[in-house]
Amino acid sequence: MRENLRESLRQDLDRLGELAGTVSPAPEPAHPVLKSLLGAWALAACSAEETAAVEAHLGACGTCADEARRLREAVGLLQRPDSLDLDPGLRTRVLERCLERRPPRIPVPEWALAYDAETARLDALLQDFGDSEWHAPVRLRWFGDEGARNRRTTVAGVIAHLLAVDGLVAAALGLDDPLEEGDAPAPPQERTERYWRDAHFPPTRSVRGPWREQTHAVVRTVSFTQGTGLLGVSYGGFELPLRDALVDRAFECWVHAEDIADAVDYPYEPPAPRHLRGMIELAVRMLPGALAQRRRAGLAAPGGESRHLVAAGRPGRSVRLEIEGRGGGEWLVPLDSPAAVGSAEHQVAHVALDDVEFCRLAAGHVSPREAAAGQAGDQGAIGDVLSAVASLS
Repeated sequence: MRENLRESLRQDLDRLGELAGTVSPAPEPAHPVLKSLLGAWALAACSAEETAAVEAHLGACGTCADEARRLREAVGLLQRPDSLDLDPGLRTRVLERCLERRPPRIPVPEWALAYDAETARLDALLQDFGDSEWHAPVRLRWFGDEGARNRRTTVAGVIAHLLAVDGLVAAALGLDDPLEEGDAPAPPQERTERYWRDAHFPPTRSVRGPWREQTHAVVRTVSFTQGTGLLGVSYGGFELPLRDALVDRAFECWVHAEDIADAVDYPYEPPAPRHLRGMIELAVRMLPGALAQRRRAGLAAPGGESRHLVAAGRPGRSVRLEIEGRGGGEWLVPLDSPAAVGSAEHQVAHVALDDVEFCRLAAGHVSPREAAAGQAGDQGAIGDVLSAVASLS
């Protein structure tokens, strides 16, 4: 009987052991399993249960915690910069909203805003370029005394051109000049050819850094020394006040940004209307001098008895220039003397152009004959004005 009791007790204990085994907690995942999940955890690709197990393990395992931190940092580096498909006006709107709430301690002068905006827009276009885009062919165009001219280069060559010519402004401000010419700066075209020649090798994407740093230095310097707007900037054969020179450089930056965008088949918007208006105003102010220069070179249309010199400050023969669009306006351009005053009473012709079309004519991208202009009055005077606009390139 005692043996029967022992056997019964043994069976009961075995049954209890089996029952206890069915309700015991599952063992914790092994260290190698959790370590193998760290990559998926860093990419947020784990299930909720796996995430909880990994994070519980990280609190107790310093080695895995260090590895997890490094993986998370690597994932952050894999994220691409903002796409170029963003609204090109987004940066301007954000900055305007920020400046409304808190003006900068050292604001950028009004006359330097267009240069700041256009260099930033071009830099945004360049940021996603690969090697093939940097070596895409670009044809620079301008209008000279002999008519339309052009020069073949690459996207990198265009940025090198901007770097070389912007160096005139940098030198006037006491900043480093990429050409280090000394006291007698050469004209823009000669500076560009010299920079390309001295580089020994065709420019590459590495030119972007020096160009962008130079533009930042120029904007930073004029912001700290806002009274420098009348400082003279020599262009070799002539001189412009700094405030006009920066508008001119903003204009060329936009024009060449369009050249680059065309080369890589990417859309590019014109400048903001207020900046476009400043560029047009500068071109109109330079027209009387350009007309006089063409007349001295024998390139102006014969005026017969109607042409005569006008004393400084006196009204003379004029062309009404109407620029349509958000950046436009109306101006009376004196024809016969750069010191004369435009006069409605002495108006001999009327020319109408779209604002962007006028700028493309001033950039030498459209010939005077191709300019889509509404015209009325003296055809010789109209031809002189349109040719003078193109000669500004």
